[in-house]
Amino acid sequence: MSVSIQISAWDRLRAKLSPSPALFGQVGSILGALAAIIYLQTPQLASLKQQNKNISKVYLQQQEASLKTQLSIAKTLPTFGFDNIIADWHFIDFIQYFGDTDLRSQAGYGAAMEYFEAILDRDPRFLYAYFYLSSTGSLYAGKPEQSVSLMDRGLKSLTPKVPDRGYYIWRLKAVDELLFLGRVHDARKSMLSAANWASQAGNPEGQNVAKLSQGTANYLARNPNSKQAQFDAWNMVLVAAVDDTVVKRAIEGIRSTGGKVTISSTGKFKVEAPVKD
Repeated sequence: MSVSIQISAWDRLRAKLSPSPALFGQVGSILGALAAIIYLQTPQLASLKQQNKNISKVYLQQQEASLKTQLSIAKTLPTFGFDNIIADWHFIDFIQYFGDTDLRSQAGYGAAMEYFEAILDRDPRFLYAYFYLSSTGSLYAGKPEQSVSLMDRGLKSLTPKVPDRGYYIWRLKAVDELLFLGRVHDARKSMLSAANWASQAGNPEGQNVAKLSQGTANYLARNPNSKQAQFDAWNMVLVAAVDDTVVKRAIEGIRSTGGKVTISSTGKFKVEAPVKD
C-alpha cells in the first residue's frame, strides 16, 4: 500500500517540476525551503526509527511532542508559491511516519494531526490526503472532532468540481460525524452536500455516489439510529481503508449493524446489507 502511495505522490511532484523559466528562476528558493523542512523533520524521524523497541514510553512521547513542534515551525516557512510541492513532501513524510507500525505501537500517533494541518493548509485540494485524515484521525489518533474540523476548513477552499471527485470529502466527513461523533444531523447535512456535489459531476460514478449519499441522508431523516445508514458508513470505511487495521474495524462495524462480510479465497470482500429499517 505505502509503495503505491509514494509513487503517486512523486508523480505529482514530477508533474509540478516540469522545466519552465519561472521554475528555474526560483529553484534556489524552493530548494532552500525544502532543505529547511528536511532539516526539521527527517533527522527526527530517523532518530525515532533507530530507537530500541524497549525504550521508555516517556522518551517516545517527548520525541512525538518535539516532532509536533517542528511541524508547527515548518508550517510557517515561506514556500515561494510552491505550496502544493511542500504539501506533497509533508504527505510522503507522513506515509513514512504512519508506516512505521512497530514504533507507532509504542509512541502512538500524537503528531498525525499536525501532519494533516501542514498538508491541507498548503494544498486543500489534495483529495487523497483526506482519506488518510479520516481513518487516521478517528481510528488511530482518536481525534475525530479535529479530523472533521480540518475537513470543514479544507472544504471552504473547494467547489463541486474542484478537485475532481471532491464529493468524497463530504462523505468522509459524514462518516466521522455519524460513527465517531454521534452527530446525526450534521452527518445528514454532509451526505446531502455529497449528493449535491456528486450530481454535478456529469459521469456515472458521480451519479452513483449522488444516489448512495441521498439514500443515506434519507435513512437518517427517517430514523436517526438507522442501521442501514450506519452500514453505509462502515461500508465506506471498508472501501476507503488504508491498512489492515482499518479493514478489520470496518468489518466489525458492518457486522454490528446486521450486515454480512465474507472474504473469498482471492481476498475479495462480499458485503451484504442488513434488513432495511
